Amino acid sequence: MMQGILGKKLGMTRLFLEEGKAVAVTVIEAGPCVVVQDKGELNQQRVYQLGFLPAKPKSVNKPMQGHFKKNGIDPLAHLKEFAASQENTYKVGDEIRVDIFEIGSKVKVQGMSKGKGFAGVVKRWGFSGGKDTHGCTSHRVPGSIGSSAYPSRVLKGKKLPGHMGNRRVSQPSLSIVDIRPEENLLLVKGAVPGSRNNLLAIYKQ
Repeated sequence: MMQGILGKKLGMTRLFLEEGKAVAVTVIEAGPCVVVQDKGELNQQRVYQLGFLPAKPKSVNKPMQGHFKKNGIDPLAHLKEFAASQENTYKVGDEIRVDIFEIGSKVKVQGMSKGKGFAGVVKRWGFSGGKDTHGCTSHRVPGSIGSSAYPSRVLKGKKLPGHMGNRRVSQPSLSIVDIRPEENLLLVKGAVPGSRNNLLAIYKQ
């Protein structure tokens, strides 16, 4: 069975479980993905290249056009490699759908977090900042960052202001609350990285 699929974040809502409890869920359009290429065997697993969402012809360069044409596949916007167990073999052109998952199982969702631009240490790292009274003039600054005579430099990894967000983030151990194969929808409990329409990679755990 394929160990993952590409999807698109549609947004968040809430779902009422059978016992009447309301849970926050993220709605993901998971697939259908097309098998574009068989990459061969790696670590006792078969690796396949999957494509997701049709691409505009003008956005596909010549090398990629040749890649799709060689395999007899219409151009796709997103490509990613996923492993599959040895007992399941797929052919180029096969569709991978959301029914590879089961309700109640766990998944890891990977995506790009929201970009927040330049941020200071209070917003970026949760620093408490300085006092607001008694003559304090340093409220939201990082404060002293240097060392004394030794080692006379700022150590690597120091938490400082800088670009916040827009990083690849993995959210593990999310429970699948519902699956709707006819709509290609996967509903997972909790939040996943990124904004609406953000590309996601969903892995089995």
